[in-house]
Amino acid sequence: MGQEARRILLAEDDRFLRKAAETTLRRHGFTVFTAVDGEEALSLARAETLDLILLDLIMPKRQGFEVLRALKADAATSQIPVVILSNLGQESDVQAALGAGAAAYLVKADLSLEDLIKRVDEVLQGEG
Repeated sequence: MGQEARRILLAEDDRFLRKAAETTLRRHGFTVFTAVDGEEALSLARAETLDLILLDLIMPKRQGFEVLRALKADAATSQIPVVILSNLGQESDVQAALGAGAAAYLVKADLSLEDLIKRVDEVLQGEG
């Protein structure tokens, strides 16, 4: 892949968090696509060549779990690592997401933007 920027889809309906994460990711050299709901996330995932998807679970139109299952069921998107970004911190939610194919699960309340970059780098390097 050389020096080409890694391409990330950020699916997050919270405008403040989406803008902050997008800015931080871009500053670290990533190309960032954003989606504000599950429908848009699926459309972009199918239209763009992506290296990673950051996916909120609670979103308008289609919930994150539904989007995750659709991504993993589609041969065109099933290999893209998906990192869940959620306020749902219960172990049952974490296990359900990982069981559905998520590469990692990050709880927003516990996460700084620098932690986000670190985790994205780890997943992209296969250390998930």
